Amino acid sequence: MINTQLNENISPNIKRIIQKSLDSEEITSEEALEILKVKGKEFFALQCVADQICCEKKQNIVTFVINRNINFTNICYQNCKFCSYSLPATDPNAFLLTIDQIRDKVKEAKFAGCTEVCIQGGINPELNFEYYLDILKTTKQVDPSIHIHAFSPQEIFYISKLYKNSIEETLIELKKAGLDSIPGTAAEILVDEIRKIICPNKINVAQWKEIITTAHNLKIPTTSTIMYGHIESLRDRIKHLEILREIQEETHGFTEFVPLPFVKENPILSQLENIRLNPSYGMDDLKLFSVARLFLNNYIDNIQCSWVKLGPNFAQVSLNYGVNDFSGTLMEENISKSAGAEFGEYLSPEEIIKIIKTAGKIPAQRDTLYNILRYY
Repeated sequence: MINTQLNENISPNIKRIIQKSLDSEEITSEEALEILKVKGKEFFALQCVADQICCEKKQNIVTFVINRNINFTNICYQNCKFCSYSLPATDPNAFLLTIDQIRDKVKEAKFAGCTEVCIQGGINPELNFEYYLDILKTTKQVDPSIHIHAFSPQEIFYISKLYKNSIEETLIELKKAGLDSIPGTAAEILVDEIRKIICPNKINVAQWKEIITTAHNLKIPTTSTIMYGHIESLRDRIKHLEILREIQEETHGFTEFVPLPFVKENPILSQLENIRLNPSYGMDDLKLFSVARLFLNNYIDNIQCSWVKLGPNFAQVSLNYGVNDFSGTLMEENISKSAGAEFGEYLSPEEIIKIIKTAGKIPAQRDTLYNILRYY
């Protein structure tokens, strides 16, 4: 039941919606939109319920993974308006890692105790299908046990064009070479009208869904993400969550949901005169985390915060708003940093453990698939 004090001065409809969530009943998209707009005591009631559901589901445990990001190229011609990472090949700061350089980074990850490497890069026309296979094969040669979390749906789409084969056959070949799971990035907002403005050259919603569901059907798990706080509406955010819930109901292939606030400092999108941004501020972020916990309850168990985008302090706060995973150590991070994120590229396991403990939660190291490896 909802705390008696929280019952005071909140509308009967809001009370009904959050009580449904406490009773593990599915809330509708319209109900999710309504609670995404709450303020005052209704906001605190939402927080209380999101935290309670999370604590009951996860026994007050907050997980993290010891991992390393490897961004193998920043050369990209997609021209997404929210991105400051991609560069043309002629730019003096453009780079493309050799397979030997990637091997060295994987060795460093293994030495640091990483159980996962997350590998992504720009859509670089210099690359061929064999380069992507070599990344996977080389990584497994260094450490057959390390989990390869690699290649966004946009990259999978591009790789399939290089392979001149279907998405399914492409994923089969990548899996044979060592691919273990896929980041559910390139989702941004799963509303085509918004995508036509912020990333007109990227895959559309139907293509993203096809790649994700094909991966799930091949027993390749993926994460799911949302990039919010740019030009989308609150209804667009709920539409996005609705698509994720529908996919998960069908495939059960999402391991987690990761809300990613738009970093507005450097991207072109922030500089266009005809574009009006709808940035998220503090409570907006916390409301989205909380609503995601309620809306995705019984579907996606794990909600992750991005300490790189939120900052470690605010990410810690999110642990009381339905979030049960603190992401990973990362070791290097280039994409958010290029957009203007200011919170660093690495957090040690010791720092993450301290952050989780001081939030009143129980820290636990996990692997990519959320198997607990160690409690602290």
